[in-house]
Amino acid sequence: MPYAFAERVGRMQSSAIREILKITESPGVISFAGGLPAPEMFPLDALRKAVNDALDEGGATALQYSTTEGYLPLREKIAGTMREKGVDAEPENVFLTNGSQQALDLLAKLFIDPGDAVIVENPSYLGAIQVFRSYQARFVAVPTDEGGIVTEALEKAIREQRPKFIYLTPTFKNPTGITMPRERREAVAALLEKYRIPLIEDDPYSELRYAGEAVPPLKSFDRTARTIYLSTFSKTIAPGLRLGWVVAEKDLVSKLILAKQGTDLHTSTLVQRAVYRYLTAADASGHIKTIRREYGRRRETMIRAMREQFPPGVAWTEPEGGMFLWVTLPPGLDSGTLLEEAVAEKVAYVPGAPFFATGGGENCLRLNFSNTPPASIKDGIGRLARLLGRRMANQDGTRG
Repeated sequence: MPYAFAERVGRMQSSAIREILKITESPGVISFAGGLPAPEMFPLDALRKAVNDALDEGGATALQYSTTEGYLPLREKIAGTMREKGVDAEPENVFLTNGSQQALDLLAKLFIDPGDAVIVENPSYLGAIQVFRSYQARFVAVPTDEGGIVTEALEKAIREQRPKFIYLTPTFKNPTGITMPRERREAVAALLEKYRIPLIEDDPYSELRYAGEAVPPLKSFDRTARTIYLSTFSKTIAPGLRLGWVVAEKDLVSKLILAKQGTDLHTSTLVQRAVYRYLTAADASGHIKTIRREYGRRRETMIRAMREQFPPGVAWTEPEGGMFLWVTLPPGLDSGTLLEEAVAEKVAYVPGAPFFATGGGENCLRLNFSNTPPASIKDGIGRLARLLGRRMANQDGTRG
């Protein structure tokens, strides 16, 4: 190798999901692997009009360099939406990014020195683990239950590890789909106040609710303004726009501006203006309702098929929204080893281990339901159920 790379390059790991997606491009494979919205649900006509309107209205300005923090009318629009969710936000608190994934990278750049402790849920979002690891973070993985991160274990980790920040996805969590209830959000907010520690709330899925009552963002419970809120238009409009946002205190926004200037100057001017036109001129809320109906139907199809076909001994979550179900296999079964057999049966998923920052999760796997039509969901779950049945029977026979 003719290059003398920085030490952190050795910590960079390929995304397990991106690698699996390459495999699933084979004809006939039913993929539950990628966290992908359904492309047939993208509002193509409305977006086409929004782009044309942005060009007509802005002219050459829509194609020019722009401010690092983002297009002011769009930031004003986002701030208004956040206030409706109970978060005190003005345009100066809103910072636009190339998807919320870039926000994670910029925040890691600002906060993490090599060896710094970072608290994550166990399991946690793979993309965040990938980013924090590349900045040489030391992970402190805190257990979760059906209500999200366990607050007693979280407080113990804060007290003993003195982390730089906490990272949570409290609403329709990736990968498990679970949602933190109001009471626990209040308890977490109290810990932020007690220990004066920042928290990153990653919230890409909260608009995708199919049942139950909406829960306000964790940030709305935070009286110390230490919660840094992230979200994105990837799930409600289209991921190819690569447009997300941060809501934070002005001092932090000023540091994010510096970090982004050294990365890419600013997010696409045309995309920002087009999204603003879409949000103000198209039926954006109607589109979200349409997504909810269809994704909710796909979720129900997957859960019903699993209830009917999965062998006894397999457990799974049944979240009220989001894009994922989390499956737990009997001890001794390794979903990573099983994946090769699953692909041979023309069905794919994401093994659970990569979602565990400090190890574990080999007998877990994640299923995405948003990207697959109902008929294919039934077929794919049937293929997976038959494979699990065979493997579990073989395991029982070996034990016997």
